[in-house]
Amino acid sequence: MNTTPSSAQHVTSTTSDPSRADHDQKQVDATHRIPAPGERALVLHGGGSAGNAWEIGVLAGLADAGLDVTAADLTIGTSAGATVAAQLTTATAADLLAAILSAAPPRQTGPAGSGGPIGPVANHMEVTQRIIAAAENTADMRRRMGAAALDLDAASDGSGAARWRATVAARLPGAHWPERTVLITAVDARTGQPVVFDRHSGVDLVDAVAASTSNGFGVPPAVIGGDRYIDGGYRRNENADLAAGFARVLVLSPFSGRTRHPLESGMQLAAQVEELRAGGSRVETVFPDDAALTAFGSNVMDPSTRPPAARAGYDQGKALAEQLAAFWR
Repeated sequence: MNTTPSSAQHVTSTTSDPSRADHDQKQVDATHRIPAPGERALVLHGGGSAGNAWEIGVLAGLADAGLDVTAADLTIGTSAGATVAAQLTTATAADLLAAILSAAPPRQTGPAGSGGPIGPVANHMEVTQRIIAAAENTADMRRRMGAAALDLDAASDGSGAARWRATVAARLPGAHWPERTVLITAVDARTGQPVVFDRHSGVDLVDAVAASTSNGFGVPPAVIGGDRYIDGGYRRNENADLAAGFARVLVLSPFSGRTRHPLESGMQLAAQVEELRAGGSRVETVFPDDAALTAFGSNVMDPSTRPPAARAGYDQGKALAEQLAAFWR
C-alpha cells in the first residue's frame, strides 16, 4: 500500500551479477540459499537514523493494533533496515520504540548527519551522483562506488571500520543469527559484486549489519576477513526482489520508493514490485506519510529526528493495521 499519494508504484526486475568465482565469495553469498517460496516476507529498507526509527514505529503501531508482522517467514534488511531486522531478532518493536523514546537527547559530536566514525564527505551526494551518472550500467556503478569508497578510506588512518563495527555492535543484541530466515544485503567494495548474508554465510550478524550500513562516504567499507563491503542499497534499492515467490510481501520504504538511478537500471522499488507481482506475489508498500516526512526534516542522518520519526511511524502503523491485516493474514 502506497501511503504517499504522490509516490508512484511501478516495477521491474532485479538481477545480481553472475557469481564470482572466488571461493570465499561463494561461501559468504547466500543468494543461492534464499528459501523456497513461503507465505510472508517483510522488507526493511534504509533511511538513516530517521528511517530506522520510523520503521520501528510503524512495526510497533501495527503490533499495538493487533497485527504483528515481525514474525514473517523471511525478513530482508538493507542499510538502516538491516539494523532493524537484526534488532528484531531478540527484541519486540514495542521494546525498540520505548528505547528510542526514552533515550537521552543525542549529543552532536560532529557535523549533523555524519552517520559514522570517519565523518561525512561534505559533498557526498554530489560525489555519488557523479558516479551514478558516469557508470555504464549497474555493475559498473557498483564497482565505481566501491573503488571510490576504498580510495577515501585509504586516505584515512584505517581505523574507521573497526570503530563503526563497535558502533553497530552496541546497537545489536549480539553476533548470533536467529533460526528464522533473515537476509542482510551488501556489495563487495573491491569487485562490485552484490552479496547476501544469512546465518549460514560464516559471517556473524554484527559484521553483516556493519557491511550493509557502510555507505562508504560517511562510514568506511566494512572489513570481513580479507574482504571489504559497502551498503546493500547499492545492490538494489529495497532488495525486495529477494522475496520472489513469497505469497505476501510487505515493504517499508523510508524513501518512498525513490531512486537516484536511471529507471532503465531497474534499481527502483517499482520495478521490484512489478517483478514480484508478475511472479504471483501480493505486494504492499508503506511509505512515510506527511507527518513522518515532517519528522524526518532535511537530514535523515540526524539522530535528533529519531523520537519524532518513531512517533509518526507508530501513529501511521496503528492507522494502517486494519487495512494491512486483510492482506497479511
